[in-house]
Amino acid sequence: MSETWVVVPTRLPIVLRRCHRCASGRFRANGRFRVNASHKLLDVWLLALCLGCGDTTKLTVLERMNVRAVPAGLLELLHGNDPGLAAELLQDPGVRRRNRVALDWDDAWRLDRGAPEQPQQPPQPHPREGEAVEVSVRFAARVPVRPVRLIAEGFGLPRAEVERLLAEGKLVSTVRLSGKLSGDFSFTFKH
Repeated sequence: MSETWVVVPTRLPIVLRRCHRCASGRFRANGRFRVNASHKLLDVWLLALCLGCGDTTKLTVLERMNVRAVPAGLLELLHGNDPGLAAELLQDPGVRRRNRVALDWDDAWRLDRGAPEQPQQPPQPHPREGEAVEVSVRFAARVPVRPVRLIAEGFGLPRAEVERLLAEGKLVSTVRLSGKLSGDFSFTFKH
C-alpha cells in the first residue's frame, strides 16, 4: 500500500528577533508591506508586530532599488499586501540572513494524509502485521519538520515508538529521518 502525505502551512511562521522595546524575541508577520519611494529609488519592508508589546519591526525586502528594476507584478503584490508573497519572502534565506532573523514553525503547519492509493481499503492508522506502507511526503512550502514527529502524527504513534521502529530498521528511507527536513522525501514502514 502507498500513501501521499502533504505538509501544509496554516499561517505565517513566528519571526524570531529581539524586540528593542520590551526584549521579547517573537514577532508575528501579518503580511503587510511598507513601500517607500524616494525619487527613483524604492525601499520595501515586511512589517511584523511584537507578541510582547505590539511594537512594529520592519524586515528589509528591497533596499534602494531602482523603481524601473522592480517588475510591475511584484509592485502590485507589494501594494496589495499579498499574504502569499509575505510567506514566500519569509522563506527566502537571503531575506532572513539580511535581517538576521530565524523562523519558528511550531503550530504553523498541518499534515494532510490524503487517501491511500488503493481506494478499496479504508485508511489504517498504522499498517497491519506483515504489511508495508510506502509513504511519499510532499511539502507545500519549505516548512522545516522533524520526520520522527511527522511519522508519529501520521500514524498516531508516540514519538518514542517511532524512534524505536527507526532503530529496529522498520522505518527505511534514503534520507536521514533524524534532524529536520523541509524537502520532499519518502519512507517505508515495515510492520
